[in-house]
Amino acid sequence: MHIYQLSGRNVEVTDAMREYVEEKLSRLDRYNDQITNARVTLTVRDVRNAERRNRVEVQLNVPSGIIRAEEHHADMYAAIDRASDVLERQLRKFKTRYMKQRQEAPPVPVPGPAETAVDSGLDDDFAPEIVRQKRFDLRPMTPEDAVVQMEALDHDFYVFKNLGGQTGVVYRRRDGHYGLIESN
Repeated sequence: MHIYQLSGRNVEVTDAMREYVEEKLSRLDRYNDQITNARVTLTVRDVRNAERRNRVEVQLNVPSGIIRAEEHHADMYAAIDRASDVLERQLRKFKTRYMKQRQEAPPVPVPGPAETAVDSGLDDDFAPEIVRQKRFDLRPMTPEDAVVQMEALDHDFYVFKNLGGQTGVVYRRRDGHYGLIESN
């Protein structure tokens, strides 16, 4: 696999680091037909917890989605190892699901010259299955009120309408704090 983007924040990416990342992520070559783009970011942060000092973020674009891994460790090379392992598991799962759906799918008729196909921009071979559906009214509230509702429901995220009328999502972060996603 060719790494399209490798960058560092608060750290100089040395040739040794670049080679190590490429070596570790070369294990993903068997999934290369699913990977369309890759981005790796190495970060050194000034935090009290030395175990979380080095962070490796990897984002792989695949048909119909994104596969992402973020790992922390006191040693940058160990964080790279962990991220590589996570990506391999996720890609294996993605490929298994992708192949299973292709085998179970009924044959798709080939359109004739009179028929036209509309390109949706998505890979037609991959169709995630929705196993549960919920409907609810979005009540206007502040992000803080949405966090209280999320905690009361014991969910990891909560969709709400802010007081300006736009849709927002609050979510619980790994560090115990909360995040907010707002629409334009």
